[in-house]
Amino acid sequence: MNSIRYCTGWPVVAALAASVLALPSLAAPLTLDEALRLAENNAPSLTAQAAKLQAASSAAIPAGELPDPKLKLGVQNYPIGGPERWSINQDSMTMQMVGLMQEVPNRDKRKARIEVADAAVDRAAAEGRVERLNVRQATALAWISSYSVERKEALFQDFYKENRLLTDTVRAQIAGGRAQPADAVTPKQEAAQLADQQDDLIRMRAQARAALKRWIGPAANDPPTGSLPQWPVETSGYSHKLQHHPALVAFVPMTREAEAKVREAEAEKQSDWSWELDYQHRDRQFGDMVSVQFSFDLPLFPGSRQNPKIAAKHAELNQLEAEREAMVREHTQQLEEDLAEYERLNRAVRRSQESLVPLAKEKVGLTMASYRAGKGDLAQVIAARRELIEARLKQIDVEEQRALTNARLYFSYGETSQ
Repeated sequence: MNSIRYCTGWPVVAALAASVLALPSLAAPLTLDEALRLAENNAPSLTAQAAKLQAASSAAIPAGELPDPKLKLGVQNYPIGGPERWSINQDSMTMQMVGLMQEVPNRDKRKARIEVADAAVDRAAAEGRVERLNVRQATALAWISSYSVERKEALFQDFYKENRLLTDTVRAQIAGGRAQPADAVTPKQEAAQLADQQDDLIRMRAQARAALKRWIGPAANDPPTGSLPQWPVETSGYSHKLQHHPALVAFVPMTREAEAKVREAEAEKQSDWSWELDYQHRDRQFGDMVSVQFSFDLPLFPGSRQNPKIAAKHAELNQLEAEREAMVREHTQQLEEDLAEYERLNRAVRRSQESLVPLAKEKVGLTMASYRAGKGDLAQVIAARRELIEARLKQIDVEEQRALTNARLYFSYGETSQ
């Protein structure tokens, strides 16, 4: 009997286990640090950069090696006329030949090729650091936007609660004869306007999560948690750190690579050479032979061949230097603009926290008190409430904009040494 109970209990246990496994997993809170970690592990662009570095490293291995030797097989002095024609062993001059040939580029050219390959590896590594910076910055910006949308969503719950309280107040005023029946419509209109705004918020949430999903994948659907980041802004030190921005540092190996290509082009003026060793077999009545020969390139026309290539590589080097200077100026402009914007947003946040929102709350309280006392107009209450709603939403906006600017500054100039 006990064994029967034991056996019949297994389906119940299995059903319970299946029901537990079937429950949707609870969404884990998504902090900024977790988002950054996921981005570095999952961003396809970083995987691509890692593959690019691996490819450059592999390509650098044979850069200075000699070309593969060439095996030569053939028949020499094969007769096609005379009494021994079409015979491979009747004529004393006919030989079956096997040989080995090795081309040898000049020393400077091989050295330059090694330098080009090494610089390409360093360039790929530098580009990987630039992409890591871009991914981390883009992830932080997307997380901040997503977090700010959630803050607004939480704020709307307060707005609806206050709207219900206003509805109760209006009903009480109408019941006491201190308000017109038409006033009962006004809170409903306000609720409809809030719903319109919340629809925009739903769209903004979908856009913010889509932007974040690009970098961290499905985890972007988890609710962001924590607080807005606030990294220290070193106004005086950022100008010095600008020169160490990964995008500018990447020009160092790029310049080395371009200079090595110039030297490789200049090495074309020097002769490459090759050697060849052949063994010729003849009929037994004749002796076998061995041949050794050397060949040399003759760069006799540099004006129409080597010099234009050298000029082209010099032009590419000049182009690279000009592009670096242009990027320095662009980053300098962006830094100065971001610093000025950060200071403006700092003042805007303080003004919102210390003046705009408190004053808007005070105005709502005063107009509501007047309305309850039968001395004020409901339209004034609604207008004051609208100002408070806009002030609270704007406070989140300016805090978000400050955090976004702070993130751009930090990831561009605060993380340059990492």
